[in-house]
Amino acid sequence: MARSSGGMAGWAFRLAVAGGVLVVVAPVLHRVGVLPLGPALLAVPLGILLSLVALLLAVIVLVGRRPMPAGRAFVVGAAVAAAVTGLLPVILALPGLQAPAIHDITTDTTTPPQFEAVVALRADAPNSLEYGGAELAASQREGYPDLETLVVGMTPAQLVEQARDVATAMGWEIVAADAEAGRLEASDTTFWFGFTDDIVVRARAVAGGTEVDVRSVSRVGVSDLGANAKRIRTFLERLEAAGSVH
Repeated sequence: MARSSGGMAGWAFRLAVAGGVLVVVAPVLHRVGVLPLGPALLAVPLGILLSLVALLLAVIVLVGRRPMPAGRAFVVGAAVAAAVTGLLPVILALPGLQAPAIHDITTDTTTPPQFEAVVALRADAPNSLEYGGAELAASQREGYPDLETLVVGMTPAQLVEQARDVATAMGWEIVAADAEAGRLEASDTTFWFGFTDDIVVRARAVAGGTEVDVRSVSRVGVSDLGANAKRIRTFLERLEAAGSVH
């Protein structure tokens, strides 16, 4: 029985290491250009699965109170590592899995803001900047009914300057800012895989202030797991916190 328990503990450790390498290292290798996107995307769920199996084995050994030749700390360490690379990604991804399978989000689905400066940067991007029309708009309204145009109490030029400050604070790379045209374009790179999404902020003068619309579009992927909508919400919330939105 001790040999069985020791073997199980060993497998828990080995699988935890393998799972951690796939979950953590594969995205890093993709970001630095060593590993293509396809294999990197396949490596992550495989790593999560291995980590979950490792966690299960470690729990069986710990709960069973059987002899552990390598020591209890060895098994606990395997369990903790497996939980981080197995359970944590699942917990973080669950809300996104409920999001609609779209990657082009805007506060104005009738006349969405258009990109200009960003177009050249997306020459090799799989996803187009052409808006998907009524079908896409319907999917967005169902998934994100709260996203809508805001009216701010300032001029379009002032809004663009405020938008630049907020975008910079959020870590976006400013591509272009045209106060006279009332447009700001920027890019945002995700932490894990290094995916790049592009954002355009449009400011149009109306009675009593300026209409602000935001559009965020992923360069790759069918679904963005809710990332673009979250980005737009955060941006608008920070504008409001800065006293720009009334």
